[in-house]
Amino acid sequence: MTSDRETRVLRKITWRIVPFIMVLYLIAFIDRVNIGFASLTMNQDLGFSSTVFGVGAGIFFLGYFLFEVPSNLILHKVGARIWIARVMITWGLVSGAMALVQGTTSFYTLRFLLGVAEAGFFPGIILYLSYWFPARRRAAVTAMFMAAAPLATAIGSPISGALLEMHGIWGLAGWQWMFIIEAVPAVIFGVVVLFFLTDRPEKAKWLTDDERAWLVKTMEQEQAGKVKASHGIWAGLADVRVLALSLIYFGTSAGLYTLGIWAPQIIKSFGLSSFHVGLINSIPAVFAVIGMIVWARHSDRTGERTWHVVGACLLAAAGLVFATGATTVFAVMIALTLVNIGISASKPPLWSMPTMFLSGPAAAAGIATINSLGNLGGFVGPSMIGWIKDTTGSFAGGLYFVAALLVISAVVTLILARGASREATRTASIQH
Repeated sequence: MTSDRETRVLRKITWRIVPFIMVLYLIAFIDRVNIGFASLTMNQDLGFSSTVFGVGAGIFFLGYFLFEVPSNLILHKVGARIWIARVMITWGLVSGAMALVQGTTSFYTLRFLLGVAEAGFFPGIILYLSYWFPARRRAAVTAMFMAAAPLATAIGSPISGALLEMHGIWGLAGWQWMFIIEAVPAVIFGVVVLFFLTDRPEKAKWLTDDERAWLVKTMEQEQAGKVKASHGIWAGLADVRVLALSLIYFGTSAGLYTLGIWAPQIIKSFGLSSFHVGLINSIPAVFAVIGMIVWARHSDRTGERTWHVVGACLLAAAGLVFATGATTVFAVMIALTLVNIGISASKPPLWSMPTMFLSGPAAAAGIATINSLGNLGGFVGPSMIGWIKDTTGSFAGGLYFVAALLVISAVVTLILARGASREATRTASIQH
């Protein structure tokens, strides 16, 4: 039963932390996928094929992959405030430098460096939330934080489309203005993080002594209740459940970045202006925000994670298949809405799983491993769509490919759940 003090403390830390980190993630996501809008004019200006664009857009995740685990371990050691500030300022500078792209080499190099700069931000926030919120409340809080991704699409799409219309001002192309202007908030908020973010509950001067003592004790008890053997870094890296969750996340990442990077071009193929592409691309994201929060709250209320991940992955896969046969803008919008809802809704219950069996350095390493390996789907999905588009002249084959990855994610989730159930049964029989 929830006490009045628990309700009061959790409400206070939710209002203090969650809106702020949502803004940070919204900025991150816009800088990560605005390349999809830049492509509407940049590809023609610089002579990029679909394959070159797909590889360049996706190569972000190779840099992300290589530096994710070290970055998250540093965050665990030096604290979220300093490290997240460093991450945001450096990625803002690199994102703005995308305006200097002149050819394939500079395109690939800057996208790779953007991944290096941003590595550690997302898993760092997931780890940070585990310092402040009990596991039973984490899916709903994670959903609020991750709602910033579809919100970024809803808000950023019209803005990006409008910025493309600045073509020619002061001799710069519209896509160059877009990169420069959308990079500024990352640098500004990187500085704000240094003054606003609190590393741990013990340092939260904005809580009363009684509230702070309750929160510290509650989180320490939860940490103590986890499996002691899983506290080492290597335990987090080598746990088979971490590898399974990485594979599940791989499919959802392929779906997410297929949307972020290719949806503008899919919509543009119906002959719309860049501004109207931005407006239409924002609509499915609005429904995704609602679906994600409702689905996560239901997952927390029932305590069920597996089928909430499976159902969402299958919905997204069905949307991608439907998109291959869409012949009107309205049909494409319906298909993209299904994909947006499915991809977004799958993530909060999925991210509630690792901190159920990992803590301490193992949680830092495990979460970063899931995110870094899983985000390689962000390289494979968009890259394959570009290559298949150049080969076949159609988006259909690539969309089928990403749909298949999402089905695999659903199947692996069921296998992981069955293994966990068998392990729980075996442990219970030994104890009795």
